[in-house]
Amino acid sequence: MIIRKLFKFRGLHIVRQCSSERCKLSTHSHTYQVEVFLTSDKLDNGQMIYDFGLMKTTIKELIKSFDCAWSYWDKEEKGYVSIVKKLSKRWIKMPCSPSAESYSLMFLYIIDKILNNTKFQNNEGNVKVSSVRVHETKTGYAEAFRNDLKWVNYKLEDIIFSDEIINNWSENWWLNLKTKKLFINKLP
Repeated sequence: MIIRKLFKFRGLHIVRQCSSERCKLSTHSHTYQVEVFLTSDKLDNGQMIYDFGLMKTTIKELIKSFDCAWSYWDKEEKGYVSIVKKLSKRWIKMPCSPSAESYSLMFLYIIDKILNNTKFQNNEGNVKVSSVRVHETKTGYAEAFRNDLKWVNYKLEDIIFSDEIINNWSENWWLNLKTKKLFINKLP
């Protein structure tokens, strides 16, 4: 059985080294839709795979971090990065190009880490993220699956959020995740 939760964010990026002149040479934005698909080997005490409310403190915070933010590849030209950081307090430095494909794989990677670092308390089964689908437009999306995690060649430490983004979190779940402090899901 699979459950799906939909999230949205509006983001700004340049996709350097892509084929399209417009996308690789100009900053542009999209209204993204992110679908997170979870699976388990059993239902919890509430007869659910995973209570959607439990996604609010980590998974929702992760995706919300990209809202109204500029995402850039760590290979971006330093002068350009400096100018944009002067003009915008919300940015994310990524170890991969900010394409829909990279977003889906990066979100899958981080959500997998979140779930593996969560202490469940409602008799949940082996909850896993099965895939993450990122819609860049109404007609196009990229979807990363568990077996695509082998393509990840970076660590959590390689993803940098601006202070403005971190300061808007309800708690510093990112630091907890990087230091492997357990997330404890409270009983409903």
